[in-house]
Amino acid sequence: MLLPILVLTQVLPAAALSVLALAIDPTGRWEAEMAADPAALPAGFWADAATMIGALVGGSLVFGLVQCLGWAAGTWVIARQAAGEPVGFGAALRYGLRRALGLWGWMLIFTVILAVGFCLCFLPGVYAGFALAMAGPVYLFERRDPIGRSHRMLRERLGLLLGRVALTLLAVLGFSFVAAIVESAARLPFGATPLEDPGTAVGVILVIAVAALLTLPAHLAQLVGLVTTYAEQRAHEGPVNSGRLAAELG
Repeated sequence: MLLPILVLTQVLPAAALSVLALAIDPTGRWEAEMAADPAALPAGFWADAATMIGALVGGSLVFGLVQCLGWAAGTWVIARQAAGEPVGFGAALRYGLRRALGLWGWMLIFTVILAVGFCLCFLPGVYAGFALAMAGPVYLFERRDPIGRSHRMLRERLGLLLGRVALTLLAVLGFSFVAAIVESAARLPFGATPLEDPGTAVGVILVIAVAALLTLPAHLAQLVGLVTTYAEQRAHEGPVNSGRLAAELG
């Protein structure tokens, strides 16, 4: 049940965003024009750059909302399966729809905090990442003060939370790195502008789809790792069981 949800809400949107980025990427044309006249900017440079950035930002926001739907739906499935309760694909997506917008709003705030942390200095950004690691599960299970609550969990059980989140992060980065290497190598034969020819367009889209599917273990590791880490943190705080956690999701 969990894998179809992740494919629908994580893998497919990521592949669609990659195809969009490739379709609006003007760098191939820029390189050709700059090779002919290195002293001048390519024609329509600023308009092309603004279009590309705007489209990618807008696409990323939509992808983030769909991703939050998947995280919420996946969390619901994990919690109910752990409690031995029935789960259904449609019911999981309906729960995800109810929680997606709120979770997405908080994720935007988390992203801004992380960006500011990394801009100030690398280490504050790393600390913010670990401090906010439990914020998503906190919002879904408790629906209050996800930032402060997640930070308190880190302070109270620093070593335990750091270790669990670091292992999850390593798994996510490892699977993502392999998928990125495979995609980069497989796309090389198609050139800088593969969508201009129908034959290469089909080939590169298939490559993107396969590479996105290879990231499925990364999405699975992230979701399962963070939800189980949150459940472990709750167990250290006091008596709690799977049934109670499933009920808290609403």
